[in-house]
Amino acid sequence: MEKLIQDFAYGLFFWQALILLVLIFLLRKYAWKPVLDSLNKREEGIKDALQSAESARKEMENLQANNEKLLKEAREERDSIIKEARQIKEKMISDASTEAQEKANSIIIKAQETIKTEKQAALAEIKAQVANLSIEIAEKVVQRELDNKEDQMKLVDGMLDNVKLN
Repeated sequence: MEKLIQDFAYGLFFWQALILLVLIFLLRKYAWKPVLDSLNKREEGIKDALQSAESARKEMENLQANNEKLLKEAREERDSIIKEARQIKEKMISDASTEAQEKANSIIIKAQETIKTEKQAALAEIKAQVANLSIEIAEKVVQRELDNKEDQMKLVDGMLDNVKLN
């Protein structure tokens, strides 16, 4: 170390210091500034990219929430449509059942009226036949002029056996 101090040259030191300062000045002006500027630009680019990613993430969350909301609304609408369709189906079945019951009742009433009408017609025909038979019997009884009641009864019974009812 002593040898360094004894051989120390102030001129050489001055020129080396001056070259170092000039070199630092040149590096600062032409190298450090562009390097720092590019580092700052890169840092800002990274910050912008992070902000863009964050905003994209938030937008995706919002879109996902909107999609879930739309999906929920679509499910609710589907359920309401299905419920309405079931109600319409039940109403149609009920209406058809009521209409069929009304038609069946109408047919039954018409059949009962037809039966009643035919029954009345049959009774009227039977009454007419009985009246005709009674008149025929009376005519035959009068024609014979039988004195005996027993002979009259035999005659009436015989005539009744010969008569065919429709």
